[in-house]
Amino acid sequence: MTVNLNHLVIETYHLKEYQMTAKKTLAIFGAGSGLGTSLAKRFGREGYRIALVARRAEPLEAFVAELARADIEAAAFPADLTKIDGIPALVRSIEERFSSVDVAVYAPAPSDANFVPAVELDAAKLQAMASIFMLSPIEVSHAVLPGMLARGDGAMIVVGGLAAAVAIPGMSGVGPVMAAARNYALTLNAEVAAKGVYAGTMSIGAVIDRSTGLRAMTASGAKLDPRLPVLDPDDIAEEIWSLATKRDRPESILPPLQPA
Repeated sequence: MTVNLNHLVIETYHLKEYQMTAKKTLAIFGAGSGLGTSLAKRFGREGYRIALVARRAEPLEAFVAELARADIEAAAFPADLTKIDGIPALVRSIEERFSSVDVAVYAPAPSDANFVPAVELDAAKLQAMASIFMLSPIEVSHAVLPGMLARGDGAMIVVGGLAAAVAIPGMSGVGPVMAAARNYALTLNAEVAAKGVYAGTMSIGAVIDRSTGLRAMTASGAKLDPRLPVLDPDDIAEEIWSLATKRDRPESILPPLQPA
């Protein structure tokens, strides 16, 4: 049997080219050590390439190396998500590197986020929280939507705290701005679902295990309040995978709310 080597080389090249273009990309805006790691590995197992966005470059590069050891392709995109004007260029750089953003998960956990009793909340305190929890997720969505709508496929998921969906005394400030982002995601989903694009929201009423937040809460040796539920980030990542792929509901709350 005679084998045409030139033909074989060409076919192999086209196969590799197809595999590269067929791969999808997950962009994690707020890629931390807890949920960010679990998300990257969950989607990476499905063949997704991973775009990692966070403020500090050094931990991101270490994260990229960790994923490479697991045979997951990833790239770091250091950025301050409170700088709203830089978000369109940030998204363009991800699209230029990976050709598309197929799933975007917005889940930052800034260390300086504080709850404020509603009676103490004023415009200045609210404005300080608005960028990271309300304006940035809306701007990220606005930047990734054109590509998703053009392809007729894509998912944008905003992750926030339980205070976005439930009024909790003493935990205002963050709650109102997260509630605005939640309302936006639900409204967006109602508008774009028929076009093949999904928008969803997840509200978490727990401490995330292995996260920077948990380490900060226990750094001084303080004991975690036993009344606080602790969620494995792998379980949260699995729920986000379900939202992004099944698209059977626009919202998830973890842990699930108990009937009144």
